[in-house]
Amino acid sequence: MSHWLIAGASRGIGLELARQIAQRGERVTASVRSEAGRAALMDALAPAGGRGRILVFDTRDEAQIYGAAAQVEEPVDVLIANAGAYGPQRQSTLDTDFEGVLDLVNVNTLGPLRIVQAFLPLLRGGERPRIILMSSVLGSMALEGTFNVGYRVSKAGLNKIAQCLAEDLKPEGIAVVSMHPGWVRTDMGGPNATIGVEESAAGVIRIADGLTLAGTKRYLDYRGAEIDW
Repeated sequence: MSHWLIAGASRGIGLELARQIAQRGERVTASVRSEAGRAALMDALAPAGGRGRILVFDTRDEAQIYGAAAQVEEPVDVLIANAGAYGPQRQSTLDTDFEGVLDLVNVNTLGPLRIVQAFLPLLRGGERPRIILMSSVLGSMALEGTFNVGYRVSKAGLNKIAQCLAEDLKPEGIAVVSMHPGWVRTDMGGPNATIGVEESAAGVIRIADGLTLAGTKRYLDYRGAEIDW
């Protein structure tokens, strides 16, 4: 039985990840940003019985994250850093809400790194430890287009963090990949997105299940296809 940590599980893909993993009978620790997100997550974790745990922290708050990590005693086998945001309305190169974009980078780029650093001691004790950083195809430097520049920058930065983490953690046997979950029908993805949360989450879990150190430092979509950095 593996222990999965899902950071950002109050709704959308994170909530569905927690639900599917709990249904498999795995141990699940999942986080929400505030108490408001606890009820839905409790329902999702119900199939795990006593093997489910909810943590509360904001990915901007280093002290909160380390405080949450101190509540967890058992090693973590899989960490999925899913928490993220889409950012302000004004985030083009010609009209930018700079404060809003700075906050977006704080959440999407630095937030996952804070989570990894806080839970790294638990990962070091895990079985075949793996880290999934939830990125987006919009973070690919090879992808053209100019809309939502702030979001693109935040995910491109996260991809670079994934590359660097993979290099730094490879000697410790910890695999790291950057993941595009697809265009998903969530509050962020909108009603016109092409896939549901069930399909996306199942794909992410399938990749995490099969990830080994030989597959570290990759940028994948939920189907396992390679994306150009």
